[in-house]
Order: sequence, then C-alpha cells, then structure tokens
Amino acid sequence: MTAQLASQPSAGPPVYAALDLGTNNCRLLIAKPAGRGFRVIDAFSRIVRLGQGLTQSGRLSDEAIERTLSALAVCRDKMRARGVSRARLIATEACRAASNGEAFLARVREEIGLEFEIIDRRTEAHLASAGCSELADPAASSILLFDIGGGSTEIVLLSRQGGDAWAVRAWESMRLGVVTLAETFGGIDVNEAQYQSMVAYVDEQMADFGMQVSHHRACSRFHLLGTSGTVTTVAGVHLNLPRYERRAVDGLWLGNAEVETAMAKMRVMSYAERAAHPCIGRERADLVLPGCAIFDAIRGRFPASRLRVGDRGLREGMLAQLMREDRLA
Repeated sequence: MTAQLASQPSAGPPVYAALDLGTNNCRLLIAKPAGRGFRVIDAFSRIVRLGQGLTQSGRLSDEAIERTLSALAVCRDKMRARGVSRARLIATEACRAASNGEAFLARVREEIGLEFEIIDRRTEAHLASAGCSELADPAASSILLFDIGGGSTEIVLLSRQGGDAWAVRAWESMRLGVVTLAETFGGIDVNEAQYQSMVAYVDEQMADFGMQVSHHRACSRFHLLGTSGTVTTVAGVHLNLPRYERRAVDGLWLGNAEVETAMAKMRVMSYAERAAHPCIGRERADLVLPGCAIFDAIRGRFPASRLRVGDRGLREGMLAQLMREDRLA
C-alpha cells in the first residue's frame, strides 16, 4: 500500500517518503531519486514506545498512543512541507499484536490524516533485506542479516544471486524484541544470571530456524549484518563517540573481540551510567542490555568472525522499492 500525499507536489524529481512505525520507534525518511539510488532530504526519528506494556495488557496504552500521535503529526508536517508525492507508511509488531492496533490506526487516519498498513513478518524481513543488503561483503556468497526491533526480531539468511543481487534463502521473525524482553526479564538492573537467562530464552526461540538452516555451510567470507539500535549502540560504544554519528557507524566493520569488549563494557555499567552515555541515553538505557542478549544469542547460533553495522533498514528498503516500481512503470 502506498499513499499520494501532496496536493501540490514539488517541482523537479518526485519526492518519496518511507515511514516505519515500530514497537519502540517512529522513523521517517524523505528522499529524491539520485542515480541508481536516492538522496535523503529530510529525516525524523523519535522513540515513542508504542508497545510499552503490551506484553502484559495485550493493548496499546493511552499514554503510548498519545506519544505516538504527537510524533506522527511531526511526520505529516514534514511530508507536506517537502511536497511528498508518493509514500509508504507501515506499522509492525506493536500494531500486529495489540487488540486495539486497528482502532489506533483508524484514529491516526482520522486525526493525523495518514494511512498505515500493518505488514506481516515476511514482508518485514524482506524489506530489511532490501534496505541493508548493499552493505554485505561483495566477496561473500552468503551472510546472515538480523534486525533487532522493539517487539520482533527478523533473521534472514541471504545468498548471492548473481552480480550485486542477494536472494532470501530462509528467514525467521521472532515475536520478541528489546521492549518485550525488557518487560519480561527486566532491563534496568540486570545481573549476570538475568542476562544469561535472556540469552538462553532467545536461543530457544531460534532453535527451529537454526535446525532449518543447519545444512547450510558458511562460505569463508560469511559474516553477520546487523541493523538496529542495539548494533549501532555497540558500534558507538566501541568507537567511544562523544555523541552518536551515523556517518561513523553505518557500514562499520567490527571483529568478534571488538563486539565482545563493547558489550562487556555496557554490561558492567549501572543504569545511571548507561543513561548518561552519549551513545545510549536515557531512552535506551533499559533496553540496550536486552538487545545485547538477543545479539549474543544470534552470535551463538550463527558464529562469524565479523559484523557489519547498518544504520539503515525498513525505510531504505521501502524507498528503494517505490523508486524501482516507478522506474519500471
């Protein structure tokens, strides 16, 4: 589903928008075509915690809804100001799982004027692949892509199809993410036993997928490709950045020892220290260790010597698909 948004589109190349409403974040990208890709002209990201409390109640709370409506109003205004003519607006796990998810999106349509689609897990995995696969090592014949979200985690085994193209060989979408794990196990004060319990729980959820791809033999250039707040935070902590910088993080290669050192550093921090860290912050301080536990479980199931970090994902995949459709039309 796409949307025509601007009554008076901007002159020149068409303007596209991709809006991803997840369990934890609301993210917008606005871009124009440029060569074979696109050039981002505006962006917006806000942690809204739409799925806060969903694990216990099965519903989106009034407070979470109000926070999200406020962020979506900003997105709407940015799209109008930029003259967006074509857009795709998606909602993921929180709206899939909540008993009032459809009612919430009806309210968004009525009050904000934005029409969302709730995508299924297969679509989410494929969009993540479309948005990130260009970061894969061109010499590799297979890689494992993962996207740790707030309410779900996508894992995708990709194999090279020829040239620069990658094909989805197998995928899994686990109904757990940093928010759901934090609400189940805790994320503020996390001791070693709690942390290992989280890792074991996630590993159990991956068992069937691990068996499904157990026959796969990784090539010598096999690596992990991670996209999420968890892996970008790991990268920021590793780089000891005074503030988070996408340009320094997106596309960064990390070895196993570097990943382990950065995560060990976070695991010994207090909640207050994590909240004060410039690459973690108060909004992620209770979520980053559950994210690390998911990451550790993935690393345990799919050993690789390298990780490539991507500060990109569903939005980039949506933009690429929209522009490709228009070029073929």
